[in-house]
Amino acid sequence: MFEPSTAPRVFALPPGADFPRYLVEGLRARFADQHPDAIAKATVIVNTARMARRVHALFDAGPATLLPRIQLLGDFANTASAHLPAATPPIRQRFELIQLVTRLLEQQPDLAARASVYDLADSLAALFDEMAGEGVSVDTIEALDVSDQSGHWARAQSFFRIARHFIEDMDSAPGQEARQRRAIEAIVASWDQSPPQRPIILAGSTGSRGTMQLLMQAVAQLPQGAVVLPGFDFDMPPETWDHLSDGLQSEDHPQYRFRNLVQSLGLAPQDVTLWHGCKAPSPARNKVVSLALRPAPVTDQWLSEGPTLGDLSHATQDVTLVEATTQREEALAIAARFRKAADEGLTCALITPDRMLSRQVTAALDRWDIVPDDSAGQPLQLSPPGRFLRHVVALFHQKLTSEALLTLLKHPLAHSGENRGDHLKYTRDLELWIRRLGVTYPNADDMRAWAAARDDKMAEWMTWLTSNFCAAIQPNDDVTTLLETHITLAERIAQGSGEGSGGLWDQAAGRSAARLVAEVRDHAQVVGTISPSDYADLFGAILSRAEVRDRDTGHPNLLIWGTLEARVQGADLVILGGLNEASWPESPSPDPWLNRKLRHDAGLLLPERRIGLSAHDFQQAIGAPEVWITRSVRSDEAETVPSRWINRLTNLLSGLPDQHGPEALQDMKARGDTWLSYVRAIETVPLVPAATRPSPTPPPEARPRQLSVTEIKRLIRDPYAIYAKHVLRLRPLNPLMRTPDALLRGIVIHDVLEQLIKTSVAEDTPVTREQILAVSETVLAKNVPWATARALWQARLDRVADHIVHGEEARRKRGKPLAFETSAEGLIPELGFRLTAKADRIDQTDSGALILYDYKTGSPPSKDEQTYFDKQLLLEAAMAEQGGFKDIDPSDVADAIYIGLGTSPKDQPAPLLETPPTTVWEEFTTLIQHYVADGKGFTSRRAMRAERDEGDFDQLARFGEWDATDEPAPETLS
Repeated sequence: MFEPSTAPRVFALPPGADFPRYLVEGLRARFADQHPDAIAKATVIVNTARMARRVHALFDAGPATLLPRIQLLGDFANTASAHLPAATPPIRQRFELIQLVTRLLEQQPDLAARASVYDLADSLAALFDEMAGEGVSVDTIEALDVSDQSGHWARAQSFFRIARHFIEDMDSAPGQEARQRRAIEAIVASWDQSPPQRPIILAGSTGSRGTMQLLMQAVAQLPQGAVVLPGFDFDMPPETWDHLSDGLQSEDHPQYRFRNLVQSLGLAPQDVTLWHGCKAPSPARNKVVSLALRPAPVTDQWLSEGPTLGDLSHATQDVTLVEATTQREEALAIAARFRKAADEGLTCALITPDRMLSRQVTAALDRWDIVPDDSAGQPLQLSPPGRFLRHVVALFHQKLTSEALLTLLKHPLAHSGENRGDHLKYTRDLELWIRRLGVTYPNADDMRAWAAARDDKMAEWMTWLTSNFCAAIQPNDDVTTLLETHITLAERIAQGSGEGSGGLWDQAAGRSAARLVAEVRDHAQVVGTISPSDYADLFGAILSRAEVRDRDTGHPNLLIWGTLEARVQGADLVILGGLNEASWPESPSPDPWLNRKLRHDAGLLLPERRIGLSAHDFQQAIGAPEVWITRSVRSDEAETVPSRWINRLTNLLSGLPDQHGPEALQDMKARGDTWLSYVRAIETVPLVPAATRPSPTPPPEARPRQLSVTEIKRLIRDPYAIYAKHVLRLRPLNPLMRTPDALLRGIVIHDVLEQLIKTSVAEDTPVTREQILAVSETVLAKNVPWATARALWQARLDRVADHIVHGEEARRKRGKPLAFETSAEGLIPELGFRLTAKADRIDQTDSGALILYDYKTGSPPSKDEQTYFDKQLLLEAAMAEQGGFKDIDPSDVADAIYIGLGTSPKDQPAPLLETPPTTVWEEFTTLIQHYVADGKGFTSRRAMRAERDEGDFDQLARFGEWDATDEPAPETLS
């Protein structure tokens, strides 16, 4: 295949070239004049399964020929590793390290949170794999000088001594990376003794990892061996290559790894030759990008080489720069271009490391029923089975809440075995019951009693529900037992009544989840005993690292690639998405074990190496036939920073006016702005005229004929709310999770005072501070399930206890308690209207007069507020004098007082002298006359206390499209 040579063979293809295509064409050309079976003796080693499939497909496309042996690096290493012990599965390594990390956190709890145990074990296992791949021993780590470092790194180094036995055990049970390194070392050693004479080509690797570079060096020096590099910069001059020799300064350059490889082989970059005589899709663009990405010490070459680039309009004519306002707009623009590419029959690939952007693009394409072929797939934890399993495991260590219960019951996989329709109906009824009663923590007895009162089928369904949801809390146990309990419970919930697992393990996501569970089951015994909460964290962390992908569902020409897959792929149109700092290049993940300096001293990978790989991915991708460069100007929180490579490219173009650089840059942006205008047109909705301020007038027979005294304030301030409640018969839907709000606090305080005063009257004893606190503790324990709220409200009662005691002494001197929570009604016969009330407390003086009291946990209404708006006590006084209270004879009302128990407790009397009960009732009758008989419109937010006050029906009234300065728009209804 190759002419005999003593020099290593290193070939390459330029940036932008379709690497698999030209790799195959180069192979065909070299075997064209040989015997047909010669190519079958060749071995082609590639580094991704996707590339292997593409190479196979290109050979299958013809002309007919025998195939070379196409192997992944892992498969190739296995051919010479039969003598090595089997590799330890990664999950087992991490489970074994969990024990070490757990003991470390028990001894040093300030190191990290308990929930991060698996994350720490995962990062530690990744570090051990990296050490194996780079050939770094634990002795090297232990010998690092940490005298000038913080104490954290010294602790981490001491932990390595504890973990030393784990690393040494790798000789008998190596990890996959360690086993691969040893296999490659064995292969290289055997080649030194007996070099193979058959062709061996290693293609598509950049040599960024120590093991791969070791193999590349060996293959390049074989008699019939060769290395084919992707995206090699043939435009960079020799003096620039010389500046890439210092790793600390140049490792973030896209070509640094190639410089390092050829130097290790005793070659110069100029000795690298083209594998195939193809031209790059845009040689002029490659020259521009090569100059833009020059190492920092030689960026002065922009001045000397820039004028030689010629007219830059030709280099950038197929480049579009999209600078979207938001990431959503960026995703929509990409999706629109995907849609056009599908119509044109073009192969279009989005390359981005930003998984959020790729998911948004996939969601945007759904409007056209297009599913792209996403190489990364979907995180398993976000798939239906993943979410379902995480919700189920939360039952193990969290008290059952209404939110958690209904979240699981409404999940598509819940009760998916049979009778799903009945299940959804019962779930809906259960939710309405929970919302109506404000049940925060449902219990089995209450739910069974509610279901039994409805029908037998619901009672049967409720038995299934309570048996699975209400007794799920687990004790500390070994992971194997917790896992089996977890999966058994998940299958029962997924199936519903009967045997089976419903649809839990169906579809691609279900099968992936089943494989993951089987893998965890195989190695769970290693972890030992843990708490249910730690098990939930562990299981969630395992799910978060798994992915599910269905290769058969995606569009064949619309592709989403990560940067690794894109290195050795080709497409007609390439979209480089998410080109912002911290996205591309990605911010390096913090390493809890070794900082940058210690990594450099040990010979491990540096953050700059990852940035250099990202830079190479950018240089390779931007050389495609047609290119889009996209970014969002703002994120959800702040303005973004353009990727350093965009900055370099735009700065170079802007600084070359004689080569029409600014015009070329403007044309790139103009093409992007055109597509953004399409997106904005798609997103633009027809302008809908703003709603007017509603003031509906329903027909007489539909107008309310009964209100409570507490609703009169609302009738005065926001009549529309009365219309919505009593005419439209709408009710606000209570929140699913009841919270310790002001309403509940008022109910509890009323209950405390009612019990307190009743006991005091029955026993004929004065109210004391001790009684208040004792009663409040009982009532709070019964009605307030939140420990924090109980403590706060108990403290609040403690602060106002003296005010209650002294106030009660004064009240007892004026009269004796006569009734509590007593109902009343007042009639306006000529209007057929009924007013209802319930007084918190009524006392009677020695003369027979009545005193009305109302408890307020907030600030009581002022005198003016009661005069014009809040007429509750005034109306109750009028009803009392009319004999409206049940079992209480008509009597004069001596006083009506709000007992304020807020932050600054005070009593506020009603202005009975200024507005006597008879006057109040006359005014009230006139008010009702206007709405019930005269046809006054129920105006929204007629006289709100403050503009910021919210009403239950503001959204229905479309408040916000109008404001309080707008005139009402009367509307007669029929």
